[in-house]
Amino acid sequence: MKRLIAAAFVAVCLISCKKEDSKPKVEPEIAVAEVKEIKEFGFNLNDYIVKRDTIKNGDSFGVILERNKLEYPEIFHIAEKTKDSFDNTKLQIGKPYTMLFSKDSLQEPKSFIYQPNPEEYIVVNLKDTVHAYKSRKPITYIEKTASGVITPGSGISMVLEEKGLSQVLAYKMADEIYAWTIDFRRLQPGDRFKVIYTDKYIDDSIYSGVHNIKAAYFEHNKEPFYAFQFETDSVKHIRDYFNENAKNLRRAFLKAPVQFSRISSRYNLKRRIAHYGYRVKAHRGTDFAAPNGTPIMATANGTITKSSYTRGNGKYVKIRHNATYETQYLHMSRRAVKVGQFVKQGDIIGYVGNTGSSSGNHVCYRFWKNGKQVDPFRQKLPEAEPISDSLKAKYLDFIVPVKEQLDNIILIEDSALELPKEDYITEIQ
Repeated sequence: MKRLIAAAFVAVCLISCKKEDSKPKVEPEIAVAEVKEIKEFGFNLNDYIVKRDTIKNGDSFGVILERNKLEYPEIFHIAEKTKDSFDNTKLQIGKPYTMLFSKDSLQEPKSFIYQPNPEEYIVVNLKDTVHAYKSRKPITYIEKTASGVITPGSGISMVLEEKGLSQVLAYKMADEIYAWTIDFRRLQPGDRFKVIYTDKYIDDSIYSGVHNIKAAYFEHNKEPFYAFQFETDSVKHIRDYFNENAKNLRRAFLKAPVQFSRISSRYNLKRRIAHYGYRVKAHRGTDFAAPNGTPIMATANGTITKSSYTRGNGKYVKIRHNATYETQYLHMSRRAVKVGQFVKQGDIIGYVGNTGSSSGNHVCYRFWKNGKQVDPFRQKLPEAEPISDSLKAKYLDFIVPVKEQLDNIILIEDSALELPKEDYITEIQ
């Protein structure tokens, strides 16, 4: 009997095991992480081995390629095939470059990418169809608003700094928009401002600074000053700032050709110079002292008539603005314009230096009126071009929504409410 019970028990166990074995086995699920594309320069960088570096002293295009597994005959072939679209002799020390290699055991160099500035890049395809081309990174402009109130002992720079905003906003308001209507060195407690501006981003992530001010409102000594940017010449892309009545806020000439500088020597026809034995030697220019390499700006729209060098002037540029006015900029370290080129007010025409008869880094700014050198600070300079009658109606329509947007910006000091945090994004294609 015991044997029968034991046999039955074994039989039941075997049947049970067979049933369990007959059930399909469920394999555990394995989560596969999706590899996110890393796009730059028009490539998916996940498909390559990426090496980044900067141009160093002694580097040349050939030296860099030779260092990265290319032989001289192939380097010569690449240079010849791309010479019409890429001047490989102008690589600048400190500029970044990227090399892409095949993701295999050979790790062949596929592309060389050079960045002359944060926005532009040049791609040289090294294999298959050898060629070079220039392109730009995508640019995004984000529209923002800011406001503030001047308090005792503060200036606009301090107000902006406390809010974590760029000092470029202060410069643009003081030197580009309100230079001829408000003295920013004499702001009063209670003066207030509102501004609509755009910040610039490269590749959606790299902050590239304040791009532009679209409109501003400044209340100085309880007097309101509106400013709206408007394009008056679509061919030359000339923009100016006008008030709510379409009056131009700027003069035809900037006060100075360099930012954040000081006047080290004024126009003086009776100046005595130690270098010349304290003899009277007329100084027919205004010297603005600034560090070497500081950008020099055209003080007004005009055409370059000279971009040259003389023993006395050093490297210099001369601009004809119209039949009445000319300006000249001396002692540059480097010139940035050519004869015949049209420049707009504020365009960079060169950089501060110490060339020619000069005893320190500065720009000597000379000003002609009707062919005679004069002191620009003693001239009643003309206002900038007014809006033409044909554009005035268009301008007045254009500023209606912008003024409404400006008026609706809430000053924190005026209300317990926070400023609206909406940003308006426009992408450059």
